[in-house]
Amino acid sequence: MATSSSGFSGSSGAEQRRLHDADHADVPWRRWGPYLSERQWGTVREDYSKDQDAWHFLSHDEARSRAYRWGEDGIAGFCDDEQSVCIALAMWNGRDPILKERYFGLTNSEGNRGEDVKEYWFYVDATPTHSYQKMVYKYPQREFPYNDLVATNRARGRDDFEYELLDTGIFAEDRYFDVVVEYAKAGPEEILARITVHNRGPEEASLRLLPTIWFRNTWSWETGGQRPSLRAAGRSAIEASHERIGTRWFSVLGDHQSLFTENESDGPYRKDAFHRYVVGGDKDAVNPAETGTKAAFDIDLRVPAGGAETVLLRFGDSPATEIGAEVFDQRIAEADEFYATCLAPTLGDAERQVSRQAVAGMLWSKQYFGYDVERWLTEHGRDPLQARDLRNGDWFHMICHDVISMPDKWEYPWFAAWDLAFHTIALSLVDLGFAKQQLELLLSRRYLHPSGQIPAYEWNFSDVNPPVHAWATHLVYELDKARNGEGDHDWLEAIFHKLSRNFSWWVNRKDADGNNIFQGGFLGLDNIGVFDRSAPLPTGGHLDQADGTAWMALYCQSMLTIALELSIKDPVYVEQAQAYFEHFAWIAVAVNHETGSATMWDEEDGFFYDLLRLPDGTSQRLRVRSLVGLLPLAAATVYDPALVDRHPQLMEGIQDFVNRHPSVSSVVSTGRREGRQGKRLLALFEENKLRRILSRLLDENEFLSPYGIRSVSRHHAEHPFEFRVGDQTYAVDYQPAESLSGMFGGNSNWRGPIWMPANALMIRALLNLYLGYGDDFTVECPTGSGVRMNLFEVAREISDRQTRIFLPSADGRRPCYGGQKVFATEHWRDLILFNEYFHGDDGAGLGASHQTGWTGLVAVFSNMFAGLAGTELLDQGMAGMLHALPVIDTEERR
Repeated sequence: MATSSSGFSGSSGAEQRRLHDADHADVPWRRWGPYLSERQWGTVREDYSKDQDAWHFLSHDEARSRAYRWGEDGIAGFCDDEQSVCIALAMWNGRDPILKERYFGLTNSEGNRGEDVKEYWFYVDATPTHSYQKMVYKYPQREFPYNDLVATNRARGRDDFEYELLDTGIFAEDRYFDVVVEYAKAGPEEILARITVHNRGPEEASLRLLPTIWFRNTWSWETGGQRPSLRAAGRSAIEASHERIGTRWFSVLGDHQSLFTENESDGPYRKDAFHRYVVGGDKDAVNPAETGTKAAFDIDLRVPAGGAETVLLRFGDSPATEIGAEVFDQRIAEADEFYATCLAPTLGDAERQVSRQAVAGMLWSKQYFGYDVERWLTEHGRDPLQARDLRNGDWFHMICHDVISMPDKWEYPWFAAWDLAFHTIALSLVDLGFAKQQLELLLSRRYLHPSGQIPAYEWNFSDVNPPVHAWATHLVYELDKARNGEGDHDWLEAIFHKLSRNFSWWVNRKDADGNNIFQGGFLGLDNIGVFDRSAPLPTGGHLDQADGTAWMALYCQSMLTIALELSIKDPVYVEQAQAYFEHFAWIAVAVNHETGSATMWDEEDGFFYDLLRLPDGTSQRLRVRSLVGLLPLAAATVYDPALVDRHPQLMEGIQDFVNRHPSVSSVVSTGRREGRQGKRLLALFEENKLRRILSRLLDENEFLSPYGIRSVSRHHAEHPFEFRVGDQTYAVDYQPAESLSGMFGGNSNWRGPIWMPANALMIRALLNLYLGYGDDFTVECPTGSGVRMNLFEVAREISDRQTRIFLPSADGRRPCYGGQKVFATEHWRDLILFNEYFHGDDGAGLGASHQTGWTGLVAVFSNMFAGLAGTELLDQGMAGMLHALPVIDTEERR
């Protein structure tokens, strides 16, 4: 069956056609979308303080009155891809002290476990062109407990539970509104909005609804910039004129007053005018001339108990006198058709609901990200070339004005490099074109540092994230090829050259001794180690990192694989393939070499550990059983023999290299295995080490949780690892929920919880190892159970445990919601949150509540193994999604 570039099926469905037209015919279906942040305040971009305290320079309370510099935020927002024009929803229940224009949450210092949003909203549905979007916000009818949330959380310690909005009792008796916001595109530039307000309470209740339109403030900062304008065009329409979008109209069905002010901090009509007008009753706060740069319709709803009221709006090229609800019905039907082709047909209803909402959350979490670092440094009164002491001062080349897949638009409203690579895997389920663009973005000249470093994230671009871009690039390329019959060779080649620059940066900057052992820093794992790995060690010396070295081994394998693919059209890449093989070989030697100084492999424990290199030249293993020691499993990659055998000179060169270096021969030969059908497996370890690592990985008293793989072994609950330096003891124990460590603000925990990206890497590794070892290689799963599985079956078992986090039990309760019973009740039970990470024992969601980014991988897990051995994984492209080469066939899996 023919396939499209953005969906699994060759069906000519409406959404597939829109994706095709967007990718190949320049039809701007992606120009408008949910690209508005949910929190612009408290970000680095908006921080102009002298002490670089972003959280306090511009607070939530100040956000309603101070114009932003680099972006905007709002509830259920929609905007263009340069955030020139923004549409969002404001509301007031008649009791709150402020107009609800943005979600409320705690800053890093206010929360007992770091920043934390204190609202409930859910992304229910979305299509990749944003032709249809749906979300639900639960707005209390009682006064919102702002002060209670701050005071109670601030009074709690790190070992106490967080105090959540549900804990305040504000939703008692169901006294809240379900505010359902839907967008439907009638065309690429015509956007309809439907707001349905459900009163879930026992009595009639009033809600003041303010659908708002405004311009991002550029005129206050841009010399000579044209000032846009909004003006009343009758009682039911607002005319919007902007140099980029021309003239458009924002219309509402019905007769409603419109309010006008300016999106500015100062002047007679200011950004907070609607708050002062609605909540404070200040009639002079809004502009009587009915013009400005921010406007809203003022809609007073009275909603009967158990009833609902609906508001229809349109943004288009003319004032609207009618707004057809039938467009929503059509787009919903097209979304159903689209997901019927994208998701495996054998999925059950519960699994399908989880997959669709996971993907919807990812599509809602796109955000316009604007940040010109040189201008930002200049606006701090500094010479950009001499501002190294200021945050991101050595990244003055960066110019960002892009729509980017964000981890979470409230708690993480900025890109993170390794998160983004994992995002593209899940996004490839529905939109390969966007996934490819996202991978290319951080490697572009506007982002990639002249040194070759990929920017990590806004708080410190110079921090080091795991190098997973090459792996994700080849994976997405192979999926594209599986769907279309051929891959995007030009795209792959362009990215390969940029990745080569980044690879060189790693080799030159993160191999302190030049011995092919790497010191990447904290590598995104925050507090997993004994020490803060991004800071100087209290012992002096440095760490040889098992995870950093494993990441580089995987990087070598990925670059080797890409070079082999490119060599099909250009033999010059054969030399590159040889070079990357040799890089990998020397890393394998360094990891496994057991003479001389200590190595990362501990023969007694059967595990890999970080090595502490002390100033006196001695070394010591840090015996923490964690993801750090599991990651060498990830460096297991399968090669199609057709790619290798096409160039016999490459095989001759590799064999010659191995023969010339006995140290390489003794290590690489055992890790280079030929599996079924001549498939070649390249790994960092041989069979004995593999079995020993797997025995710990699959031990339910160590890493294997009922809900996936833990980041730290449960062994450390009873046996914490301690390391003493002077009078200070550093320790790592098993913490299945929130972190008790203050490292990185204490708002993240890798000391026990379950993280989706780590599980994705383990599943990928197991599939590749299955291809290398076949059905005859079996292990106990779980360890000690007496049940033996091949590695395909083990991968499927871990995938099933991950998916189980979100599936309802017989009583309707999902593990991801822990002890919160309300989520199993009528108006909550079909709404799913995809948290940042999950409790290592009971699967409860932890961390950021909307970090659908890499947690969206659950959609991949669900679909990849749907139908078990009876499903044609290869035909659906799902096998290729995690092990990067679509080579598992039906017969092999049987």
